[in-house]
Amino acid sequence: MAYSEKAKGYFSTELEGIKEAGTFKEERFIESPQAANIKVEFPTGSPPKEVLNFCANNYLGLSSHPEVVAAAHEGLNERGYGMSSVRFICGTQDIHKDLETKLTEFLGTEDTILFPSCMDANAGVFDVVLGKEDAMIADRLVHASIVDGMRLCKAQLYNYKHSNMEHLEEKLKETQDCRFRLVITDGVFSMDGDIAKLDEICNLADKYDAMVLVDDSHATGFMGKTGRGTHEHCGVLGRIDVITTTLGKALGGASGGCVSGRKEIVELCRQRARPYLFSNTVPPVIVAAASKVLDIISKTTDRRDKLEEHTKYFRAKMTEAGFDIKEGVHPIVPIMLYNAKLAQDMARDLYGEGIYVIGFSFPVVPKGQARIRVQISAGHDREHIDRAIAAFTKIGEKYKILGKQKNEIIEMYGL
Repeated sequence: MAYSEKAKGYFSTELEGIKEAGTFKEERFIESPQAANIKVEFPTGSPPKEVLNFCANNYLGLSSHPEVVAAAHEGLNERGYGMSSVRFICGTQDIHKDLETKLTEFLGTEDTILFPSCMDANAGVFDVVLGKEDAMIADRLVHASIVDGMRLCKAQLYNYKHSNMEHLEEKLKETQDCRFRLVITDGVFSMDGDIAKLDEICNLADKYDAMVLVDDSHATGFMGKTGRGTHEHCGVLGRIDVITTTLGKALGGASGGCVSGRKEIVELCRQRARPYLFSNTVPPVIVAAASKVLDIISKTTDRRDKLEEHTKYFRAKMTEAGFDIKEGVHPIVPIMLYNAKLAQDMARDLYGEGIYVIGFSFPVVPKGQARIRVQISAGHDREHIDRAIAAFTKIGEKYKILGKQKNEIIEMYGL
């Protein structure tokens, strides 16, 4: 069918509606390596501007670390650019298995399998583990990639209220006739920065003979005393059956993901997971760099310790300044604004002050929960943190939101 004027008109109207709602997403073009300081072209066609980056997942500041870049060059020189194949045909090199072994040791699991991304890992794992006689019981705020993965699985789908253990227990009781039950949660929920109650979840799973899957993408490398993730942070090392996570955030920031956990489940993924069987292998350059990242963070916790210190400092100072922020300990710090246009306007003005952040609104977050999500990095210096706090305070004063809570901000700006 031809692309009709009717279709064109409909899609154009939809786009105009997004713009009018203040939720249109404009891409910024970075003209430098990913780092605390970056050079950005925004709006399109304007001269590049140097700004401080407070919206990247570069938690450990390793995306452009000299040793990581050198390892990437070495991987490129020694193993080539791409594999031109999938793993089970002719797409597996020794370095792929070496990285899987390192990830297994770091995460404290039994085995690990690499995927092109964590989204692919989530797309592949559920249909491998569960069938129509089984049940998936997911936190209502799990990541979109988990939702998409669950949709590909024939198992019965249940959900429980966010981090509500009483409701989770109700669902575990309700599904006792199922063959297998899998409790599914993010380790860290990416918009709020809150941490799953993995200790309580594991206790309930033990009580009702269920398995547990955690997507730990926003924790691997820096949560817990040695950075292993939320399972270390919550004291449940060895009790999580399946961990999905990414190499694209703290572990170098490129791409790639994995399923790590019980060896039988990992082996079944090798045999049956469609994104693994039908997607090209993670490129050697990424594998080599990610392997170097694991070497760096396994030798010392200096970077995660610096990140923890920065996070505590920023949260305390922003609270003192009068901002309404979500409580927590994670370097994701949501500055709650509730109004979508206000979030966009403040992000624009902060860019003018040299602070690069993004306003988030529906459908990325629920309606009425618009915010600016600040992400702290070990790549930041204390001077960078202070500059961000000063800029936020200046713009907060402009919009008269300092010291204001949710109802007051909504009364001023609406939803």
